[in-house]
Amino acid sequence: MDLNVRRSDLLRELHLFQGIVERKNTIPILANVLFEATDDDSLKLLATDLEVGLRCCCPAKVSKTGSLTIPAKKIYEIVRALPETEIQIRQGPKGSVEISADEFKSRMQTLPFEDFPKLAKPGEGLRRLLPREALREMVTKTQFAITGEDTRFFLNGALFVLTAEQMRLVATDGHRLALVSALRKSEKKDEEETSVILPKKTLLELARLLADGDGDVQYESTENNLFFEVNGRQLISRMIDAKFPSYERVIPEGNDKNIEFERDRLMSAIKRVAVLSSERSRAVKFLIDKEKVEVVSNSPEVGEAKEVLFVDYTGPKLEICFNAQYVLDFLGVTEAGGINLEFKDEKSQAVLRPGSTDGCDYTYVIMPMRV
Repeated sequence: MDLNVRRSDLLRELHLFQGIVERKNTIPILANVLFEATDDDSLKLLATDLEVGLRCCCPAKVSKTGSLTIPAKKIYEIVRALPETEIQIRQGPKGSVEISADEFKSRMQTLPFEDFPKLAKPGEGLRRLLPREALREMVTKTQFAITGEDTRFFLNGALFVLTAEQMRLVATDGHRLALVSALRKSEKKDEEETSVILPKKTLLELARLLADGDGDVQYESTENNLFFEVNGRQLISRMIDAKFPSYERVIPEGNDKNIEFERDRLMSAIKRVAVLSSERSRAVKFLIDKEKVEVVSNSPEVGEAKEVLFVDYTGPKLEICFNAQYVLDFLGVTEAGGINLEFKDEKSQAVLRPGSTDGCDYTYVIMPMRV
């Protein structure tokens, strides 16, 4: 292999691989990126942790085709440290690779490209177009609610439901649930409804790919794998083989009380009051009374704090306790100016919704705390 590539082109792609490659793994080859120089003057790159993979491509001047693997972290750090210039990547002697640019020269040991795992390719399943902006918003507003507990592997992802007219994304950790739905137009009116569980890491990497660019997303699901094509890049993911909980049962229907808050005002108050909350529980109380809500924290080890919010409420007096971080997570991803809190009593699950929507319906269910 012998090629030249612009530093900015290569850096853009290598940056996307940093979340794919695990820093600690038991299979050495997975710490590398597969480089493939082709005769159509392009450099193809591939990285995987066996659960999630990413295929990318960037223009290059190829003098000699070939394949090799390069340590993902080291090549990224080298390219990032270089000035904007042309980089030469050439296969060296005894399983090494030589990387040079201007006056800089380096040599690294590689692992045989034949040892790099073969990843699935699309073409066997049903391909569908997904509206990009709606998908980006859905991922942003749900991924934080996915559990981090490995023991409940069926919650280590988000449920993705596709119908001919709608797509939904649902995530929960057992204490809260985030549900976002958006419209989509399918070319096939009789398109069958499908649902899969997207792993948490897949959503994180999908969010990176959706951050820039435009155009719809090509989506394909096969028996064991999922494929997302975004701006010429292909994200490959295994699906979680499990049954997602019946999330519809969690969404309450009998919440008869409602308070509208100004989002920024509520978020600022909770941030200030939560400073003196218990570090273990992060509990803050909403003392709800006529025309006002007091946000209160009280910790024997730290102290206490409160802030009053004036609201339009004439119902009965109530006291509800929430995990401050759970509420802040929701407020941090919604852009609406107003937020509605729907509740029934101190023990039943409450619902937070944006006062206005921009194409996506957002429902956030949160369980009250008992302290």
